[in-house]
Amino acid sequence: MTNAADRVPAPVLVLAGIVSVQFGGALAATLVPVIGAGGSVAVRLLFATLLLLALVRPRWRGHSRRAWLTVIAFGVALGLMNFTFYGSLAHLPIGVAVTIEFIGPLALAAALSRRVLDVVAVVAAAGGVVLISEALHVPFADLPWTGIGLALAAGAFWAAYIVLSGRTGAEFPQLEGLALAMVVATVVTLPMGLGSVPQWTGETLLKGLGIAVLSSVLPYSLELLALRRLTARVFGILLSLEPAAAALAGLIVLGQVLRPSQLAGMALVVAASALVLGLGARRDPAEAAST
Repeated sequence: MTNAADRVPAPVLVLAGIVSVQFGGALAATLVPVIGAGGSVAVRLLFATLLLLALVRPRWRGHSRRAWLTVIAFGVALGLMNFTFYGSLAHLPIGVAVTIEFIGPLALAAALSRRVLDVVAVVAAAGGVVLISEALHVPFADLPWTGIGLALAAGAFWAAYIVLSGRTGAEFPQLEGLALAMVVATVVTLPMGLGSVPQWTGETLLKGLGIAVLSSVLPYSLELLALRRLTARVFGILLSLEPAAAALAGLIVLGQVLRPSQLAGMALVVAASALVLGLGARRDPAEAAST
């Protein structure tokens, strides 16, 4: 599986992960009202962890102290990224929450940028993210500060996830590091969802399994494999396609129709990502190895 994935261009792996996670998010939108944010995150990560442990069968011994510190930090960031974002949805419209959360990877991409075109791409992606969301239609004074804080925290954990995913991929072979990190993420978030356990019906668990595959196992695996050959800077800007993929999933799964301004935002996001794809194809492989 890993050899076949290595033959696929890293940006393609990232794009496949983006589509998967957004369709998983659309499915999650039907589950959060039933068991809450904590329960949704807990059931998602629990299933994802069990699946990865069964498929990967990671080694628990023979890892260095540095490797363990890296994978623990990765797991904490992964778990809290999910929990804080799901929590923000209880206070903010999803478009506003995604826009605020996206400040994290965009700030990371800008901080790591060394080329003028990278900065142009970040600015274009930022404008596209704002247009494609509902941030322009909700007065800032009416936004709950609790939700804003949670979305900003989710963005910070998202940026940490990007950096730590690449380091975990360098420390562990294949998907071992991801499997171990998912155990950490589950331990961190499970207590937050224990109160919803009595509401875990057969339908709830089935949806949780689907979300686990679409939003965790598949995208995290693809991203980890991609980050072995892709810098965090390029990966951060490629993630600007997240709102566009979310809009597509919302249209197909939830019947949400885009406004003209959102279509314009999608065009900006796609243009920024295409610019980065062109730059990424010409970058020095040694640059990725040093990430």
